[in-house]
Amino acid sequence: MAKQDYFLRYLAIIRKVRRQGEANFMEINDYLRDESEFMDRPFSVSKRTFMRDLNEIRELFKVDIRYDFNKGVYFIAEDEQSDLNNRMLESIDTINSLKMMGDATRYMFFEKRKAHGTHHFYGLLHAIKNRVIILLVHQKFDSDEPKERPVEPYALKESKGRWYLLAKDRNDRRIKTFGLDRILSFQNTSGRFDYPMHMDVNEMFRYCFGVINPDDAVPEEIILSFEHEQGKFIKSYPIHESQEILVDTSKELRIKLTLFTTRDLVMEILSYGMAVKVISPERLKEEVKAIHQGALKQ
Repeated sequence: MAKQDYFLRYLAIIRKVRRQGEANFMEINDYLRDESEFMDRPFSVSKRTFMRDLNEIRELFKVDIRYDFNKGVYFIAEDEQSDLNNRMLESIDTINSLKMMGDATRYMFFEKRKAHGTHHFYGLLHAIKNRVIILLVHQKFDSDEPKERPVEPYALKESKGRWYLLAKDRNDRRIKTFGLDRILSFQNTSGRFDYPMHMDVNEMFRYCFGVINPDDAVPEEIILSFEHEQGKFIKSYPIHESQEILVDTSKELRIKLTLFTTRDLVMEILSYGMAVKVISPERLKEEVKAIHQGALKQ
């Protein structure tokens, strides 16, 4: 069997367990048999080979498929790397689907937008991992000229389809976010830095919508009311991980968020137009109201 066949079989096993949540060996092997016919590849395996496959999957993809002896099923054990693993598997699935379809442009239609700066990933991740100070050439949207600055790169963060570099500007010692699509270039220096001992990026952005982390701000309880139809979307794709459902009826979905009130959040609320009503806090309600009134004057 070709190496590619092994690789594709591993992905098929992962795909089956991910989609179903849990599956016994017979269900998985039936799925592999169907995939064999669909892709014209020998995917069906013995129980012994399947057990070896699970070890290879752990090694290659860092996906731990375990067996529940009480239920007699296999499941994917979630861990702190699950988000990373899921994104990686989604990308591999996309690539394999495109290869299988040949000329996929007849069936798949992509947004026509500029790249998100992901070509910087490898170099930035290398600098982050090895604690290398870099010279960053970055051009802000509100500036006509790019600016070069030495920074200590700490992490990469995604927000609404864009990627950002979280780094300390060594000129003013402040931690900032730099959009990867606005990074013109960067180069490593011979300098090194010590990663902040108590830095927790997840905690830093816990109450943020987007990448704006206001200094000395306190997160607020924000209550929004959505029309029923829009509420279906909000339930399937939550605004933020803090989202809690307070009311869910045939007329209204009311949710609570615990967030900093930032411009990014205000713009998100405005994007729902008449389908959303701000219940509280009062200051946010007045801000959204004032923006709508200003827009009407235009």
